[in-house]
Amino acid sequence: MEVQGKIKLIGETKTFGNNGFRKREMVVTTEEQYPQHIMVEFVQDKTDLLNNFQVGQPVKIGINLRGREWVSPQGETKYFNSVQGWRIENLQAEQSAGGQNVPPPDNFEPANNLNEEDYDDLPF
Repeated sequence: MEVQGKIKLIGETKTFGNNGFRKREMVVTTEEQYPQHIMVEFVQDKTDLLNNFQVGQPVKIGINLRGREWVSPQGETKYFNSVQGWRIENLQAEQSAGGQNVPPPDNFEPANNLNEEDYDDLPF
């Protein structure tokens, strides 16, 4: 799955527990009629993916939805969901490159170079 929007917030990397579990959260705001502020977490080695990004940049993020069950000491069962990022792309570079006029390859000729004799070759 993917989510696309502008970066609203990038948090610091946090380390938890004795085993060194790392997590970094970011918020991306979608660009639609009713914008959504979606918190995406990057864990372990994926936390470093956010180092080259800044607030305000348009991005596309590859995500996985994660869910888990937790039973409290009182025996009550609760469910938690998280959105976990595994890839992030800068859309700003694509937008600027997408607007350039690229000439056609050299091995193609424009279609307007046809002469009248070419029209007589039709089979009907």
